Amino acid sequence: MWIAESELIINPDGSIYHLNLKPEQLAETIITVGDPDRVAKVTDLFDSIEFTVQKREFKTTTGSFKGKRITVISTGIGTDNIDIVFNELDALVNIDFETRTIKEKKTSLQIIRIGTSGSIQASIPVGSFLISEYGIGFDGLMHFYDKKHQELEFSKALKDHLQWDTHMTVPYTYKADPELVNQLSSDEIVNGITVTNAGFYGPQGRQLRLQPTDPKMNDKLASFNYNGKQITNLEMETAANYGLAFLLGHKTVSMNAIIANRAIGDFSPDPYAVVKNLIEYTLNKITADSK
Repeated sequence: MWIAESELIINPDGSIYHLNLKPEQLAETIITVGDPDRVAKVTDLFDSIEFTVQKREFKTTTGSFKGKRITVISTGIGTDNIDIVFNELDALVNIDFETRTIKEKKTSLQIIRIGTSGSIQASIPVGSFLISEYGIGFDGLMHFYDKKHQELEFSKALKDHLQWDTHMTVPYTYKADPELVNQLSSDEIVNGITVTNAGFYGPQGRQLRLQPTDPKMNDKLASFNYNGKQITNLEMETAANYGLAFLLGHKTVSMNAIIANRAIGDFSPDPYAVVKNLIEYTLNKITADSK
């Protein structure tokens, strides 16, 4: 099937529209971060750098760490940006830009998110590292795609527990890639369930001048239990990562630096150090088998 120019937009230099990347510039192991400035926090640890490019909030650097080729890309904040990033990353490896057709042989990328997050369980202190076994989306993005791989029973149990307002977007749930979860887990890691919110303030229960429609939402989320598993933290990208990766045939996992504890109102005195430590931990884990 030939893909129209309005659907797959290629820049005059042969790079894809938003990310400004060419297929040969992308490694098959990718780290995503939200903040463009955080890209350098990762790549400063690399042994070598191939190139760096930035367009809007999407900054990308490809290089090598302990002999492994890795691309680091900033997504900006929110699942709308994840929709752009994951579709364009997939296009770079699975669509032939010359013929504008889908390749017969597909490439499966390994995509690891390193981001900040807030715990809603008092038992998970600031400074913790948390790996998201599940991502629950309150944003609605994945309802524009096939429901394949969604954990529908999980979502239904959560809606029933929350007495979900029918005027709100229905939550969706996806699992992390089990191989990546296993590879990145250790005694230093908390395994949890992450809610991906549609915003930072009202959607996460914060109140400045505007009051959320349900001020007790975080308490309700914290008390939810599904087959012995609890919701542990809130952020703004993970569930979309998981949904799009599964549908496109990629492997993904979300690594969270816990810099706030919403249950007790605590915030890390040095959030940058927490993120730095998680970056180092993740890089060493994903290159443990590199030769």
